[in-house]
Amino acid sequence: MIKLVGLIPLLPLIGFVIIGLFGKKLSKSIVGLVGSGVIFGSFALALAIFFELKGGTQKEFTIDLFTWISAGKLSIPFSFLIDPLSSLFLLIITGIGFLIHLYSIGYMSHDEGFARFFAYLNLFIFFMLLLVLGSNYLIMFVGWEGVGLCSYLLIGFWFKNTAYNNAAKKAFIMNRIGDLGFLMGIILIFITFGSISYHEVFMQANSYSSGTPVLTVIALLLFVGAMGKSAQLPLYTWLPDAMAGPTPVSALIHAATMVTAGIYMIARSNILYSLSPVAMQTVAIVGACTALFAATIGLAQNDIKKVLAYSTVSQLGYMFLALGVGAYTGAVFHVMTHAFFKALLFLGAGSVIHAMGGEQDMRKMGGLKKYIPITHLTFLIGTLAIVGFPGFSGFFSKDEILAHAYENNKLLWVLGILTAAMTTFYMFRLYFLTFKGTFRGTHDQEHHLHESPKSMTIPLVILSMLAVVGGLIGIPEVLGGKHFLEEFLKPVFADSSSRIIFHLPESTEYMLMIVAVAVMATFLYSAYTVYVKNKTLPAAEGEELQPLHKLVYNKYWIDEIYETIITKPLNFISEALHKVVDNQIVDGIVNGIGYLVNWTSSTIRLAQTGNIGFYVFVMVISIVLILFTRLM
Repeated sequence: MIKLVGLIPLLPLIGFVIIGLFGKKLSKSIVGLVGSGVIFGSFALALAIFFELKGGTQKEFTIDLFTWISAGKLSIPFSFLIDPLSSLFLLIITGIGFLIHLYSIGYMSHDEGFARFFAYLNLFIFFMLLLVLGSNYLIMFVGWEGVGLCSYLLIGFWFKNTAYNNAAKKAFIMNRIGDLGFLMGIILIFITFGSISYHEVFMQANSYSSGTPVLTVIALLLFVGAMGKSAQLPLYTWLPDAMAGPTPVSALIHAATMVTAGIYMIARSNILYSLSPVAMQTVAIVGACTALFAATIGLAQNDIKKVLAYSTVSQLGYMFLALGVGAYTGAVFHVMTHAFFKALLFLGAGSVIHAMGGEQDMRKMGGLKKYIPITHLTFLIGTLAIVGFPGFSGFFSKDEILAHAYENNKLLWVLGILTAAMTTFYMFRLYFLTFKGTFRGTHDQEHHLHESPKSMTIPLVILSMLAVVGGLIGIPEVLGGKHFLEEFLKPVFADSSSRIIFHLPESTEYMLMIVAVAVMATFLYSAYTVYVKNKTLPAAEGEELQPLHKLVYNKYWIDEIYETIITKPLNFISEALHKVVDNQIVDGIVNGIGYLVNWTSSTIRLAQTGNIGFYVFVMVISIVLILFTRLM
């Protein structure tokens, strides 16, 4: 099965071509079948490869397809790398991707752009698979840019809305900023190692001593790319605006694909980071600060999708915190569990919005538990998973990250615990405002409340089961379990593991778990007291807010600050250059040359009289002048 790995990205590409070329001529049922079927085919192949890799003795395969670039000393094959890390990401991308495709059949059934939507989704999955399968940084970069393009197409899917187009452009441009750092990192890798192949680069990197400046620069440049793609401070503001796209897009971007690309890239480059303490510390600090910062914003948002968007930014910060403290397995573990519960939460939010006729403001919801019971139960499971309720998937992955953070730096652990506390509060705030109490919408909305079709609820049920049992592959030994994921990923992180030793006494691990659970329970009860017992509602639109609440509700005015200190000055400079350089100098030169040619031709044409006698006279005079000149 390993040799068939090329079919995994090829199937979504074929789906994109078929739907893109013939989508308007096909029925929606055929489009949905083709679009979802190719992803399921890729998932089936990924699953077979995963089990073959798990059961075999060889844990790494490189499949060379053809020579891609050959110029002088530079030779880059188009080849795929199959190892535990890439195989796990293949399962996440295709598995969650298939469920989102299936969900989209029901969610987008009345949209006139149904075929175009599925074509974009298939192309998105193709590029993401290319990103994780590539055996060198250049193939990763092609996939990296491809998902950026597809995110632009999907966020701005409803392109007749100017605000949605602006959100798409914002995502595209902000990602280009990070991508420049990534590209510079790749160039420096080639200059340093003479190759961009993972195998050759990592083998040579092992011979470098820890803290070598060039490795630090490479790691930091790669991290700039990850900051853009995975929405870390300060390049995070595009992600909440990405809510402009249809809800399945939000689930795809936020849960299983694009935003996890930065995590994958750093996990893949783990030895480069393990050899650079400065880069590791930078990643950890940025991750912890992003996690806490985004969590504070999530506390005050009233749009159900915006709360989940800032939750994603916060959870991504958690993953970078894990990478920064050397918990590479923990970061990948949280990527997996996050894919389960965040896809579930976004698709659940989509089901709520579907039932509410497009309404996203939680202040106009309430009491939906009895109207959409399947959505309610699955959403509750997703909420319990993301807050780290004991036994659910998020509990095990978060516990692992916090334990590593505690051993590495107590302050980072405190930031992680504060983030977990806020996550619990804003997620149960969302849950209680949406599903508990009495309905606060209009009579017309209440009349039309209904459960979503099976094409939408079946993916919710499957994801809810994964959100419950997904953590069982990483039960810590202190609880009598076995970390199967750590064993599986050991070959990928072996070189880094030998340099980063992690060991906490059992008593400390128990203490950290108890603290985490106590904090979670306290803030769950606080949210229950505020929004269920006291029936407190968020401030209505236009109502005056307290200064701190206003600050957080307005997202610290970060977008406005960027507009003031970056966008407006750049617009002013470009306008000045347009008026002076473009209009006055460039246009002046071009227009001046044109004017000179016109004047010259207009003047010379006066000599063309049409009188033959005059022409003979001029010819004779010319001959006389030529002879006179030669005699002189």
